[in-house]
Amino acid sequence: MALLTRITGPRDLDGLTPEQLDRLAAEIRTFLVDEVSKTGGHLGPNLGVVELTIALHRVFESPKDKVLFDTGHQSYVHKLLTGRQDFSKLKMKGGLSGYPSRAESEHDVIENSHASTVLGWADGLAKANEVLKKEDHHVVAVIGDGALTGGMAWEALNNIAVAKDRPLVIVVNDNERSYAPTIGGLANHLATLRTTDGYERFLARGKDLLERTPVVGKPLYGTLHGAKKGLKDFIAPQGMFEDLGLKYVGPIDGHDIEALESALQRAKRFGGPVIVHCLTEKGRGYQPALADEADRFHAVGKIHPDTGLPIATSGVDWTSVFGEEMVKLGKEREDIVAITAAMLQPVGLDKFAKAFPDRVYDVGIAEQHGAVSAAGLATGGLHPVFAVYATFLNRAFDQVLMDVALHDCGVTFVLDRAGVTGTDGASHNGMWDMSILQCVPNLRIAAPRDADQVRAQLREAVEVDDAPTVVRFSKGAVGPAVKAVGKVGGMDVLRRPSEGTADVLLVSVGALAPMCLEIADLLDKQGITTTVVDPRWVKPVDEALAPLAEQHRVVVTVEDNSRAGGVGSAVAQALRDAGVDVPLRDFGIPPRFLDHASRKEVMAEIGLTAPDIARQVTGLVARLDGRLEDTPAEAARD
Repeated sequence: MALLTRITGPRDLDGLTPEQLDRLAAEIRTFLVDEVSKTGGHLGPNLGVVELTIALHRVFESPKDKVLFDTGHQSYVHKLLTGRQDFSKLKMKGGLSGYPSRAESEHDVIENSHASTVLGWADGLAKANEVLKKEDHHVVAVIGDGALTGGMAWEALNNIAVAKDRPLVIVVNDNERSYAPTIGGLANHLATLRTTDGYERFLARGKDLLERTPVVGKPLYGTLHGAKKGLKDFIAPQGMFEDLGLKYVGPIDGHDIEALESALQRAKRFGGPVIVHCLTEKGRGYQPALADEADRFHAVGKIHPDTGLPIATSGVDWTSVFGEEMVKLGKEREDIVAITAAMLQPVGLDKFAKAFPDRVYDVGIAEQHGAVSAAGLATGGLHPVFAVYATFLNRAFDQVLMDVALHDCGVTFVLDRAGVTGTDGASHNGMWDMSILQCVPNLRIAAPRDADQVRAQLREAVEVDDAPTVVRFSKGAVGPAVKAVGKVGGMDVLRRPSEGTADVLLVSVGALAPMCLEIADLLDKQGITTTVVDPRWVKPVDEALAPLAEQHRVVVTVEDNSRAGGVGSAVAQALRDAGVDVPLRDFGIPPRFLDHASRKEVMAEIGLTAPDIARQVTGLVARLDGRLEDTPAEAARD
């Protein structure tokens, strides 16, 4: 790593020879495989942008020039070239983020890790440069072909193209993939650009022939060269971009530093919006990644660097339980179809797609379109199941509200990675869904506590054909089944006192059931009896909950979602509406962005652990007994 260790900032690249640059690229790939295999992370995307990132930092002057990455998971090479070479705690507490981070470096402009947003950022930054007359400042946005399937990217392009003299360089990192191979009309167009012979080579061959032709050869060649636009549209039809008013350069070999620098320099000098189309190979230089047809090692856990095989395997995860049940439902019901937003495998729909290839729709990185399309599918007589990460449903809220719910469409949204996910940081925690969906009329939310409930509640959800339903579950391995000891209304009773009534009614939401039972054990040791219920369907609040709450001294809700407007708030409102005046404490995620760390560390930091909650509930009961006075903060909270 002799060269890499000498790079402390982008300007250290300036004096390197072409041979040294190639050696540096090789060193970076070796570093990435060695380090990311120890921690896990986005390996494949970063292996594909090594030369491109080197060229960007040689041509542009970060941080004066703003270099932006969409979605940001391919920023590891950027981190290395801007002085961040300690990857020992990548995505861990106290270590580097897996995405750009303003807290880490002045070279990180935006912390986006949701796709298709970078062109909007670039548009705004370029406009700011124009207003502030920063004529020597440049904006360059790197966006993948996968992210270009998102509607926001095209909204931004429509605006960028308006100003012909506003400098902005858009680098299309075209590796034919997002997580999986890119789909749709744009993908087909870019494939055409990749596979055509190309104008320049056509012209080079024609020049040799024509220059040997007496008298008319050179004039004809000049005319042919002047017809460049028409020929290029015929041979390599990049007109889609140029018709928008965007200058197009490419396609460029994304692993040829010299060619990349030449193209980027031309784009930099142009003085207006330019598309630089670069062809890269996801997972380049690492055979296990190249052999992985599913997603080219898009994101890996800890692996053996030589083989690419995982070091350890966890138990059955929530996603696979859902995926297997979907296949069973598909066999039973021909009307069930599936939708994914460019994440077929990550959300567990790959087996369904294999079994029913004509009944799965990958809409690209376009959650808004996916939700509206689902409404159309439902109106047409099918029952769509739209599987998406919980954090990404935020993007489609208006469509869930105004297209699906308003029209009473029977659509099931399956939210993977709900709650605290941890290592991917603030943007990937699925902590908002049960809050933002509370206000959607007629929508119903299920929060399964274990694998058995995922299967059962998914089946219950797809039986609803006159309203949207939501099934949300966590990331990672599913724990043992949590058996019910009884039922009250539609709620499962997980624990009840052996005799008499209990002091505390503990409302457990979803995967936190084992922790809630632990809380009950800790309270029991303090002489406080507890009833633990799992509502199963947390929206609407079960009608039996208010009468049950009235039989207890305290109600406690525990959820893996924001406390602001979440299940606790809904339960409190239901109790008020029923005239039940019982003290309620809602425990959940505070309304703030959470730094990256393990799920366990994040939960401890925010006080969402059994000992923390049991201690606070014990204090509340003691105050009710008159054994303990409120602190000012507790009095304010009451």
